[in-house]
Amino acid sequence: MQEEIANRESRTARLLAAFYNSAMPLIDQIQKDIVAAMKAREERRLSTLRIVKSALKNREIDKMAPLDDKESQQVLSTLIKQRKDSVEQFTKGGRQEMADKEAAEIVLIETYLPKSAGEGEIVAGVRAAIAEMAPAPAMKDMGTVMKAAMARFAAAGMRVDGKVVSEAVKKELSK
Repeated sequence: MQEEIANRESRTARLLAAFYNSAMPLIDQIQKDIVAAMKAREERRLSTLRIVKSALKNREIDKMAPLDDKESQQVLSTLIKQRKDSVEQFTKGGRQEMADKEAAEIVLIETYLPKSAGEGEIVAGVRAAIAEMAPAPAMKDMGTVMKAAMARFAAAGMRVDGKVVSEAVKKELSK
């Protein structure tokens, strides 16, 4: 019984230490920004922030634990990808005002993510991944190159679009 109480107390102490020593979680930052948007009466910004908070909370509920930074970034990346698809569909359908609204949401959501890698950085990362592979890879090795390149970007903490990396890999392997 004593051991169980001691384990519970040490677990509580670890959780409290992690809570006080960590930087502000993304969901808390978004909540502060929601309050600021309410005070400034920025309806579009407020609406987008509420969507983001809702998506993060839903993921947190699914996981049954608080999200870490990487998981939060994955949720935001998914939201951005959904909006990019919507922009494409609205543009095809002749609904430019809706496409513009979705594009504005993308810009706002991206402010909460690390800087996205530029085209030059992506090409350089793909070339470096190809150079590290022992036998020179061919087009049939595209999956292996993609995996190495994406791991390289993830290790560097860079955010990249898989489609752009795929195009860069195809271009480099076809040389």
